[in-house]
Amino acid sequence: MSNPYGEALGSTLIDRTFREKIVLVGVTLPGSTEDDTEAGLDELELLVDTAGADVVARMTQRRTAPDHTWFIGQGKAQELKTLCLAVDADTVVFDNELHPAQQFQLEKLLGRTAIDRTAVILDIFGQNARTPEGKAQVELALMRYRLPRLRRGKGAKLSQQRGGVGARFGGGETKLETDRRQINRRIRALETELRQLAETRSLQRKRRDRSGLAEVTIVGYTNAGKSTLLNRLTDAGVLAQDRLFATLDPTTRRLSLPGGEPVLLTDTVGFVRRLPHGLIEAFKGTLETAVTADLLVHVVDSSAPDPEGQITAVREVLSEISADDVPEFIVFNKADLAEDVANDLLRDYPGSVAVSAVTGDGIDHMLATLGDRLRSLDTVVELMVPWERGDVIASIHREGQVVSTAEGEHGMTIRARLSEASTGRLEEWLVEQTCSELSTSRNSVDDGPNGQDGDVSSASQRDGMSNDG
Repeated sequence: MSNPYGEALGSTLIDRTFREKIVLVGVTLPGSTEDDTEAGLDELELLVDTAGADVVARMTQRRTAPDHTWFIGQGKAQELKTLCLAVDADTVVFDNELHPAQQFQLEKLLGRTAIDRTAVILDIFGQNARTPEGKAQVELALMRYRLPRLRRGKGAKLSQQRGGVGARFGGGETKLETDRRQINRRIRALETELRQLAETRSLQRKRRDRSGLAEVTIVGYTNAGKSTLLNRLTDAGVLAQDRLFATLDPTTRRLSLPGGEPVLLTDTVGFVRRLPHGLIEAFKGTLETAVTADLLVHVVDSSAPDPEGQITAVREVLSEISADDVPEFIVFNKADLAEDVANDLLRDYPGSVAVSAVTGDGIDHMLATLGDRLRSLDTVVELMVPWERGDVIASIHREGQVVSTAEGEHGMTIRARLSEASTGRLEEWLVEQTCSELSTSRNSVDDGPNGQDGDVSSASQRDGMSNDG
């Protein structure tokens, strides 16, 4: 591939010209159990399949600490080599993160490629990136991953150019040094490109803020059904497939709630356990929609083996990008596949709802609850609007929830819940701010429908409400 993105993608990861045979390796370290290791390998097998390869064997080991040379013990490493020869494996994938030196020593011993979970996730992101921004974000993460893993090839010991006049200046720049310099240059170019794209996105966000519409962002574990839900609600037509990380690029659509008020609904990239930090850093611009949202719709796959573990993993990523204080509304999707599990989760997470984005069951209740959550976040203000400004009165009814009205000689006094943007735009008719449904930190819990506690809270309160720790 001649373009930089293609070169970055094609030089490090799984070969997709054929279905590689993969051996998985998981190490149980202190603080985790063998069941945790097996669950991690099960998910890694799904990731490998999504990347376009086949798992032919797996190996596990319990250790008190990783071996500094091979991560696994020397005897286990020899056993792994024998296993690879027996199944004719092309690549070994560790569920644990390998240091570059460990990766190098493993490849030298095994005689085949050795990579870790991070590389597989980067591979999948590289396959699924479609927009220029998405490709730039993936390439940046790939370059940062490759940089410490550069090695000398068979001819890399030869000098590329002399360092100066005479041998006293050294042998000149090696191939390794040249590659490192080129990657650093490419990283700087990508960082500049992404900063420019971030500035464009910031201008777009300012225009949306002036519209006065609430912003709702859909977050959740990969393959939880976020894109399917967006399509169900808005006919967005985004790609929705039963596989991991099918969509990476955010999509925003306008949604009208049952009360008539419009909101902006955005679908984001899915999360996964131990999402590589470098990938989070590269995708911070895209994930910014979660940080600036008025409300997060957290979609959970109720048919997954460990829904609560997925909730914890998503919240960890939200905390890493500083979005853990944004109010959260949990939606348990795929309830048609696991009705009993969904009902149990509803009891454990008060204020949540269960839906099926495929069949449409529960969608009406979800939209009604979503409207209640958003209105609970708005401040109650009092406005005095002259009779001749019927357009302003209509705007108040359209953008907020009218609490009470009083007719006067010169106009109408209206108490309504309005968003901050709407309040600022209607400041000319503002009498005074009378109260707020929530504290300024937005951390209190509102009563939801049927007397249930609403799930609008900070991360610390959410953990207190639930049993996931």
